[in-house]
Amino acid sequence: MTKTIHTFSLSLALSWVASVQFAMAVDVSTRPNIVLVMSDDQGWGETGYNGHPHLQTPVLDEMARTGLRLDRFYAGSPICSSTRATVMTGRNANRSGAFSWNWSIRPEETTIAQVLKGAGYRTAHFGKWHIGAVKKGSPLSPNNMGFDQSLSHDNFFEMNPKLSRNGAPPELLEGEGSEVVVAAALQFARKVHAEKRPFFMVIWFGSPHDPYSGLKKDVDLYKALGGPIGRRFAEISAMDRAIGTLRDGLEELNVRSNTLLWFNSDNGITHEGIADDQKKDLYNGRLRGTKGQLFEGGLLVPCIIEWPEVIKTARTSDLPAVTSDIFPTLLDLLRLPHPHPDRPLDGVSLKELIVDDNLTERSAPIGYWWYPMAPERKNEPWISDDSLNEMITMTARQRARQARGEYNKPDHFMNFRHPVATEKDFRGEAALTGNRYKLIVDNRGQPQQLYDLVNDREEKKNLVATHPEVVGQMQQQLEAWRRSVEYSLTGRDFSASQ
Repeated sequence: MTKTIHTFSLSLALSWVASVQFAMAVDVSTRPNIVLVMSDDQGWGETGYNGHPHLQTPVLDEMARTGLRLDRFYAGSPICSSTRATVMTGRNANRSGAFSWNWSIRPEETTIAQVLKGAGYRTAHFGKWHIGAVKKGSPLSPNNMGFDQSLSHDNFFEMNPKLSRNGAPPELLEGEGSEVVVAAALQFARKVHAEKRPFFMVIWFGSPHDPYSGLKKDVDLYKALGGPIGRRFAEISAMDRAIGTLRDGLEELNVRSNTLLWFNSDNGITHEGIADDQKKDLYNGRLRGTKGQLFEGGLLVPCIIEWPEVIKTARTSDLPAVTSDIFPTLLDLLRLPHPHPDRPLDGVSLKELIVDDNLTERSAPIGYWWYPMAPERKNEPWISDDSLNEMITMTARQRARQARGEYNKPDHFMNFRHPVATEKDFRGEAALTGNRYKLIVDNRGQPQQLYDLVNDREEKKNLVATHPEVVGQMQQQLEAWRRSVEYSLTGRDFSASQ
């Protein structure tokens, strides 16, 4: 599979380079606006259009009826920070050491924001960042990773969020969290539109992450359920309404038709903060597993793409796609080259699916790897000055602890050097998802698992014993992919590309 990934990135880069002169000659004001929207901990089944028995999501339901609905879309990781890294870089998060929550990417990574900014886009980030510190001095702040403007949180946020504007000390912004960041995004969009420039906005909500809270009108929608699950659903409905406000605002600017709006969640459903007697009311389409697990319930997420000028009729696709695909897809759509085409990408372009509805199979499988993180902490930090990793915004939990006098030390992001690549005997649970089959391996004594996701999306029947040839082939692909990731983890990609 390593060969497949490198072949894809090199061949695609060559096509981008061949067309870059044409792309740069295009009037930048005619390029589409791009808005990436992501929810936090929303499961695949937590939308009305996917059959939830309680949730009210009229805006997402309308988008699913009129846009491109991807029913087999995966988060790049079962954990938030790592998925966000895949969106920004098009690469599996382990390549840059962003193994889990509160683990950062590395400053040497190239982000989609940097590429689009170089192509004439005005860029902005709103909401949850969580792949590096947002403070002004941090090399991993949104502003230092390609965004002209930011109103961001180091982690997740709730009602009345305290957010950092362009790396400054956090300020309190009263209101429902999703509505607050959408209002800021629309203000930015109006300003850029007046400049006759295209905008690239990343809006990463803090909802519906635990702990749950909401406006009375939203909580009242689920009065019959009550408790934390009612407040969780209230957060999703409020976020849904905020997305509607975003779409209406783009319509008022007369730019919605030529705006690519891409919505998805960062990982699968979670049970966090839900009382045991209420878990029966959680719904995820009978998918197995939850956040943090490599089963479908931890990885499969809702995804809808709107671009009215291009996606003129409603479509639904079962093509396996992943958050890593966003980066190469946008570059392919805009005919832009990657500044470091020798770096391996894990995502593939979905341009043919979006523009031509002519993509039925994925060209490379999707890899997952719960990397053994504990030994990494003994290595030298990637960023030697730990003050640059300090988080300056607090979560709702931390604010509550601070009010009780229990919180006195800010969190820090982690990332460590990995000087020697493992060549074999890889540790940690891993999975490989292809067009039909999914292989899960675990070195902790658990048996291998192979599932036919086309016919068994609930992962009930292990086919290892009856499909040894599929297992063998996927084992080889997974081992080659993990070796490629290990090489990237050593920093080799950066030294070869600078």
